[in-house]
Amino acid sequence: MNIEQLKGKLAFLREAEKLKDVLRSGHTSSGRAESTAEHSWRLCLMAMAFEEELAGLDLLRVLKLCVVHDLGEAIHGDIPAISQHAHPDKSERERNDLLTLMAPLDAKLRGELLALWDEYEAAASPEAKAVKALDKLETILQHSQGANPDDFDYAFNLGYGRKHTGTTPLFSTLRELLDDATRRRMSAAPVHR
Repeated sequence: MNIEQLKGKLAFLREAEKLKDVLRSGHTSSGRAESTAEHSWRLCLMAMAFEEELAGLDLLRVLKLCVVHDLGEAIHGDIPAISQHAHPDKSERERNDLLTLMAPLDAKLRGELLALWDEYEAAASPEAKAVKALDKLETILQHSQGANPDDFDYAFNLGYGRKHTGTTPLFSTLRELLDDATRRRMSAAPVHR
């Protein structure tokens, strides 16, 4: 057991805890802003819930990708999906933040986590492609069930992440179900004049 490596891992975990305070644009069903850590947790839960439908994928790798995919947001926070087009450097910034966050870790673990993040970001494997799709679907699910502000843009959901959610029959079907839920929310939302 290497005490310095253990101390480095604890330092990393202390910094990663900040992800619990990074708020997203969606709200929980009680109306509280959702955190990135909560999004990542339910993304893991989604992967587990659909394990049977994801047969052929390495579930442990899928779960690791789910946990790591937004980790860099612990430093500078989340850029809401609706605003990401205005931040062409989002990926580079998030990768650099992840490198900063992982600085206390030993080179081997740092390399493993960075490789997972890079794999996710590039959708470089079947597992990463699945996590990309589930990430978009989890966001839409939260938007369609949350107690969002009156001016929440539900229409955004209908186009969000289509590139990733149309890649398999499972994701296309989930997308249709969530789009239906979004349309119901839109029809029930107050009209602003």
